[in-house]
Amino acid sequence: MSGASERRWAQLAREAEFTQLGQLRRQAEGWRTALTGLTGLLAVLTVVKGPDTLAGATASVGVVATVMVVAAYVLLLGGMLLAARAAHGRPGEDVLLAGQALRRWTGGEVVRVTRSLRWAAVGCVAGVALAAGALVLLWATADPPARNLVRVTTDQAEVCGELLRADQREITVGTGKGPVKNRHVLPQGRLVSLVPVQNCD
Repeated sequence: MSGASERRWAQLAREAEFTQLGQLRRQAEGWRTALTGLTGLLAVLTVVKGPDTLAGATASVGVVATVMVVAAYVLLLGGMLLAARAAHGRPGEDVLLAGQALRRWTGGEVVRVTRSLRWAAVGCVAGVALAAGALVLLWATADPPARNLVRVTTDQAEVCGELLRADQREITVGTGKGPVKNRHVLPQGRLVSLVPVQNCD
């Protein structure tokens, strides 16, 4: 390496002391923007698809998935606040005019910004992982769409569910969520109507 090249690198290293904080703040601004976008996307998906996705889950799975999504929100919002703090500093800080005081403050601020960025990245990754985990949990445990949905009306009751069995004496309809269905056996002699339906809501 030539002497001129070494001097140039040494000069850049000296300049980095004065530009490092600005570069870190720009990185923090990028993280804050990314976290804001992810949080907004998660909010939209939760509002638009959440109720339909939870409708096919059992109560316990729904509670676990909801807790995971709430935790994901908290982590993403925490990461967003940390990134905003790293990008813009703390409100109300005094402007330092003395050279040595400014140098000490800049060194401390570089450490704080770096730490905030690291925790913002952790919050981002953990929040996305929790949100994805909630979706996987819901998809993995969702009931397959019910086939042969019917609304059966007798002279005593009305039952809507999956037609499990029908013969000359009785009709069996399954209701409820999960692998174990509540079975309703209805006698053919009391049948008033049997109508195919798209859903039982």
